[in-house]
Amino acid sequence: MKKIIKKILFIGLIIFLLMQLYQPARNESFEQDITANFTKVYKVPKNVEIILRTSCYDCHSNNTYYPWYSYIQPARFFMERHIKEGKEELNFNEFGNYSKRRQNSKLKAISKEIESNEMPLSSYTLIHKNAILTASQKKKVLDWINKIEDSISSQN
Repeated sequence: MKKIIKKILFIGLIIFLLMQLYQPARNESFEQDITANFTKVYKVPKNVEIILRTSCYDCHSNNTYYPWYSYIQPARFFMERHIKEGKEELNFNEFGNYSKRRQNSKLKAISKEIESNEMPLSSYTLIHKNAILTASQKKKVLDWINKIEDSISSQN
């Protein structure tokens, strides 16, 4: 019985080590059109920009900060999946390339996600405590988005 357990553990260790060979490309883009960045499309106050960068940009931009555990599979696999899904939904670096209608829709979605505490994801804030939005931070972001939405509506 002990030999079977040792064999299973050994095979598990080999599989774990082999998994480490798979390291997908990192979400880092140093050459990009900065004029399409969310902060260039709208004049984002510095305090709001800092909140967004801390709580949103890792999954919703072309540049992710990779902590130590991102080098270990399967954590890296799950992380890359979250980033891919996040960027498909909203990419702050590509925001200026969205149509005005889509930009407005995304602003409303951001508000809704923040108000309902759906973003940032609890799986993200579990490890990234600094990404948890305080009531004050939520208010700053939501007030600014409402102001922008009002200015967009008045332009139409």
